[in-house]
Amino acid sequence: MIEFLASYGLFLLKVITVVAGIVVVIVVAAAAGRKGTHEGLEIENLNEKHESLVETLRNAVLSKDQRKKAAKEKKKKDKAEAKAETTRPRSFVIDFKGDLKASAVPSLREEVSAILDVAGEDDEVIVRLDNHGGVVHEHGLAASQLARIRDRNIPLTVCVDKVAASGGYLMACVATKICAAPFAILGSIGVIAQIPNFNRMLDSHGVEFEQVTAGKYKRTVTMFGENTDEDRAKLKEELEDVHSLFKEAVAKYRPGLDLEKVATGEHWYGTRALDLGLADEIRTSDELLSERAGDRDIYSVVYKIKQPLQKRLMGGIDSALEKVDAASWRQKFESRLPR
Repeated sequence: MIEFLASYGLFLLKVITVVAGIVVVIVVAAAAGRKGTHEGLEIENLNEKHESLVETLRNAVLSKDQRKKAAKEKKKKDKAEAKAETTRPRSFVIDFKGDLKASAVPSLREEVSAILDVAGEDDEVIVRLDNHGGVVHEHGLAASQLARIRDRNIPLTVCVDKVAASGGYLMACVATKICAAPFAILGSIGVIAQIPNFNRMLDSHGVEFEQVTAGKYKRTVTMFGENTDEDRAKLKEELEDVHSLFKEAVAKYRPGLDLEKVATGEHWYGTRALDLGLADEIRTSDELLSERAGDRDIYSVVYKIKQPLQKRLMGGIDSALEKVDAASWRQKFESRLPR
């Protein structure tokens, strides 16, 4: 009887595993099918969105007479603004969610291009940035897209509510002004390269690794070969060079920074970053947009790119890897918070 129950339990576990796997595939496929169903620029008037939220709350908490009075005042205000026929300056809002490969760059370049063709001398661009960095050349390209705005003398504000570190700060430093939440993470002006080496394991199993190159430094530190001190020294030299380029980019846009003090690879929280000059103001993006709504028209600009189904499915795997990387960041920072 015990053997039967054990066999039945094992069979049931296998069935559950298979069913769960099928469900996961179906959910991922459905999500991938919904995501990226169209391509193009999407514009949302954030003033209208905010007013709609306020109106909904008013209707819920005000009496009938109070609602009538509020509606009458709003109608009077709208009529006065229409009669004045004045064009208010505009704030164009871009959201950039970073990952290791800065995969949002294709959308960013389209958003920036569209804004540059429309923005006037009184307009501005606000970027809500959340990026903990990643591959150097990808984030360098992302920073270059923001530099296009700066080069056109259009005011550029970057809001950091959570993280702008490493490649993320390379983007943020381009801004005319950096606003940071009190506990946002900024800095990490440094470069890192890490790679596992399986040479000993292969050697213990009698597996030889062959690598043929043309050019003395075509490949230095590898995953499977035996790394030498010369290989490591060359990699270190390359990292130092990238670090120098990183510091030069930061110094170009924030010349007042003490790079010897802040370009150590360390990160700081918002208020400390402000003291060091890494940020210009302690303010969340919500506070900034709420203030701007009083005298500016605010538009969210999003360019959505349609992806083939196969790429969207593979994107799920990349997303999982990104979550692992993000989790390591959270563990690093949360471990420093008091319990």
